[in-house]
Amino acid sequence: MDDLVKISIVDDEALFVEGLSLLFSNEKNIKVVFTSIDGKEFLDELAITSKDNFPNIVLVDIQMKPMNGFELVELLKDKYPDLKIIILSSHYKKNVIGHMIKLGISAFIPKNSTKKTLVKTIESVSLHGVYFTRKDQQMLLSYMNDKPKKPALSAIEELSDREIEVLKLICQEQTNQEVANKLFLSKRTIESHRQRILDKIGAKNTVGLVIYAIANEIHPLPKYLYSV
Repeated sequence: MDDLVKISIVDDEALFVEGLSLLFSNEKNIKVVFTSIDGKEFLDELAITSKDNFPNIVLVDIQMKPMNGFELVELLKDKYPDLKIIILSSHYKKNVIGHMIKLGISAFIPKNSTKKTLVKTIESVSLHGVYFTRKDQQMLLSYMNDKPKKPALSAIEELSDREIEVLKLICQEQTNQEVANKLFLSKRTIESHRQRILDKIGAKNTVGLVIYAIANEIHPLPKYLYSV
């Protein structure tokens, strides 16, 4: 990676935060701009952070007090929709992954991951917006199959042929205008299709669309997005 990736860490275990900060201090392309042991404290700090020190990616724990990771992610996605979020948690379960993906996170990795996996995840999220392992794919499919009718990130049959066509092009990182040109439609029509897809599957953003498409085998899982 050529560009410096600025990250923040939010976890109520101070020793864990210090350890991660030390771990990343030897990485030339990753810089920890600031850390926090409290969600509200992190939001307050983010609100006054200059553009030069504003993080590209934030690593968030789920089980925190008084504000847990679910609440923090919802607030961050509402106020800072372009901020990429990686969940780093010991609660690596299909229902948690499914819910966090619905909220629009970019990756979900266990706390016992290796440094190599952490760095690879950050680099992939920075470059491509998402890091998605084969285990994540299996757990997400299991999560969706266990849900009742019309669940979040629900089944492929709910999408029309045109919506699937649009979704495939979105997954190829094409803009609304590029998709419109490809399908000989107006940009406004593509925007409408995109919004309907988001509404149908319960996703919040493009990351959710990509993960949904991968999970349902609409779009192949690129090699750079997973570890074997």
